[in-house]
Amino acid sequence: MKILLTGANGYIGTRLLPVLLEQGHDVICMVRDKRRFAEESDFGDQVKIITGDLLQPETLKSIPEDIEAAYYLVHSMSTGGSGFSEQEFESAMHFVKAIQQTSCRQLIYLTGIVNDDDLSRHLSSRLAVEKELKKSGIAYTILRAAIIIGSGSASFEIIRDLTEKLPVMVAPKWVNTRCQPIGIRDVLGYLSGILMNEKAFNETFDVGGPDILTYKEMMLQYAASRGLKRWIFTVPVLTPRLSSLWLNLVTTVPYQLARSLVDSMKNEVVCKDDRIKDVVPRACFSYKKTLKLAFEKIEQHSIVSSWKDALNKGYLDTSFMDQVKVPQKGTLEYKVKMPFERKAEEVFENVWGIGGTRGWYYLDWLWSFRGFLDKLFGGVGTRRGRTSNTSLRAGDVLDFWRVLLVDRKNTRLLLYAEMKVPGEAWLEFKIISFHGKSYLSQVATFRPSGLWGRMYWYAMYPFHLVLFKGMARKITTYQPK
Repeated sequence: MKILLTGANGYIGTRLLPVLLEQGHDVICMVRDKRRFAEESDFGDQVKIITGDLLQPETLKSIPEDIEAAYYLVHSMSTGGSGFSEQEFESAMHFVKAIQQTSCRQLIYLTGIVNDDDLSRHLSSRLAVEKELKKSGIAYTILRAAIIIGSGSASFEIIRDLTEKLPVMVAPKWVNTRCQPIGIRDVLGYLSGILMNEKAFNETFDVGGPDILTYKEMMLQYAASRGLKRWIFTVPVLTPRLSSLWLNLVTTVPYQLARSLVDSMKNEVVCKDDRIKDVVPRACFSYKKTLKLAFEKIEQHSIVSSWKDALNKGYLDTSFMDQVKVPQKGTLEYKVKMPFERKAEEVFENVWGIGGTRGWYYLDWLWSFRGFLDKLFGGVGTRRGRTSNTSLRAGDVLDFWRVLLVDRKNTRLLLYAEMKVPGEAWLEFKIISFHGKSYLSQVATFRPSGLWGRMYWYAMYPFHLVLFKGMARKITTYQPK
């Protein structure tokens, strides 16, 4: 069966793809930029990649006419701005018009449970998209889920951060809101089980695990599973804005994502019925079991996808991969060329391991402080760590950087800053040879935005003198234990 998978680079899409391939389907992945897709993965010739931007309908002509089903997995919790809902709706409208020109017989959409009348802005936007898809004239299947628990999911990471870091919590009243969490494996089971299942045609299902818990109970159960003693006290005075700032400072999630989650947490997300079990029979994992499975993946360093994979500015923004070519004009640079006498491969392995748990080799506290300041101003900070401690590829998160290019053959690593800065910043590492000697080339490039951007660069210059030279020296001499 030929299937179109949108959002193939997202948290759900990345995990659904191998499930569909294992079932023998012919999958077409639609992405805005092929460079973000892991073309060198194990999927090989099983996947066809097409490009398309849902905000630009003329780019959707690449969708094959002979597709039989389509997954619409495009949305973003981390996108801010007043025009977000309009853009989401416009994307859905363009998608529907494009799909109507094909032989598609089923549209599948994963969204959130919407049982309340007073919905958050993001849940209202999801509901509007759902209604637009239903008007396509093509058989639809809508799955509405509460929070999804799995390694790399934003909900799981928030629960993990709060519980691991805070023995005592003074929490807002939304922690007493009830929800019905579901494991990522069960979500994938339902998404694949409803595919071309005529019992699911033109149906909307609520999906959830067997447990109905408050957010407070979820954190306490997490603590118990980790052998931790935790105390949570609720107060009515923490507004959504204060709660979002609090989550932004304590957890890995950026402010916009925290605000979206907090706004949605006022709504009770409990399944109205369990009709989905008649269509796709399965015994869903308990909340405790989903936690155990998530930690097995974390301990094995085999997290397939993460909320961090989404760009800091959200799906609907310009592709960050356009920044792979570092600009030469209108920029300021600080270069370090550090000689070394050991094998070039050993030095690049140190570059490969930078960030995350290993840190930045020199004055890590200064990097952490910069990350703390970034958090204060609503940025991502350094708590995101690395997408993986054992691998590195374009699109990965690296603390408050995004990996643009990893070229092991030519020993080059290029990073793009997602921190709050008055301009744009790149950091490039490369091993070069000159007159028979090897050097680590380390170049920090900054394209300032106006006068304030230039003032920022020169204010930071004394720190660059110390920090970047020390880091280059440590990278060339570091010996892994």
